[in-house]
Amino acid sequence: MKNTGTEWARRAALLACVIGLAGCDLLPRSGPNKTEIFRGSVQREGDAFVVAVDDNVTRATALVPALGFDDGFLNAGVVGSDTINPGDVLGVSIWENVEEGILATAGAPASLEEVQVDGSGFIFIPYAGRIKASGNSPETIRRIITEKLETQTPDPQVMVRRLAGDGATVSITGAVGGQGVFAIERPTRTLGAMLARAGGVAVPAEVAVVKIIRGAKTGKIWYQDLFENPAADIALRNGDRILVEEDTRAFTALGATGTQTRVKFQTQSLSALEAIAQVGGLNSTVADPTGVFVFRNEPAEIANMVLGRADLVGAQRMIYVLDLTEPNGMFRARDFVIRDGDTVYVTEAPYVQWTKLITAFSTTVGAADSLASAATTAGLLP
Repeated sequence: MKNTGTEWARRAALLACVIGLAGCDLLPRSGPNKTEIFRGSVQREGDAFVVAVDDNVTRATALVPALGFDDGFLNAGVVGSDTINPGDVLGVSIWENVEEGILATAGAPASLEEVQVDGSGFIFIPYAGRIKASGNSPETIRRIITEKLETQTPDPQVMVRRLAGDGATVSITGAVGGQGVFAIERPTRTLGAMLARAGGVAVPAEVAVVKIIRGAKTGKIWYQDLFENPAADIALRNGDRILVEEDTRAFTALGATGTQTRVKFQTQSLSALEAIAQVGGLNSTVADPTGVFVFRNEPAEIANMVLGRADLVGAQRMIYVLDLTEPNGMFRARDFVIRDGDTVYVTEAPYVQWTKLITAFSTTVGAADSLASAATTAGLLP
């Protein structure tokens, strides 16, 4: 009886020790539990607002980045395909009606095959002099040359054609099929057509962002929106710089989810339900579906709307709570929008800590029994 009483006393002491370890938070876990998170709320003298997600919250926080061009880009007309720019190359042919003309003989044209427009926008034609070409069409340049030559040769016939359009160009870099400098020509006078000329985008269309820099102005648009909204297919201008890049937004998944990592957005908008699905869903063995939290620094104007206040200033720490077991819990998780930089955290179910506690107790008792047996065998214990 004495030995049995001693054994039970020893085991009770071990159990008390393990329970003490559990109370001291020394058992391993993936993060804070629901009680600890609520304990850190402003309502309990913490520094974060803990808010249960409802329909009003989903509406107030449903912000998806709206990308698009301002009127300066949208109202710019398409550049005429025949407009000459500095750097363009022209072909000029001149016929004269005299046997010995100043440039050619009768019936045979004087051909100036490659006349490049200089940086100031001018070309030089013998006997016609320096002529402004930039900003004019080939037809206008033809008339100017004709007028200049009429004073020196009777009824000159002039033909001007554009040989190359590399005077008006755009540069395309980033996630496209082929980066480079491309001429603005008749088929490629708009953004969509120019991207097609560059081989299209090299990242999923759902997360491709097109950025265009024109002088001091910058515009951005989703690649998908470019095709769904024809008005967004803006006209290009000489010197435009176009960058195609993958959406850089991401959220962090922690806790009892399928994986714990930083996850990039795969669509323009992402709901809490989709975010959980992207990381493999809830861990069915440990997750608490009543404890899905979204941590976010919320702008003051949105925080005031969510909390029904008007006195908050500056970004506020907000913790949104989703309970997937509620009748509308799945719908609210589907409607709640995840934003760039959010942390999605799923707490462990309460029984998980008890399971760990029992496992730790059993392991400790087993180790103690083994140690006692070894000591008895060695004669150290009766």
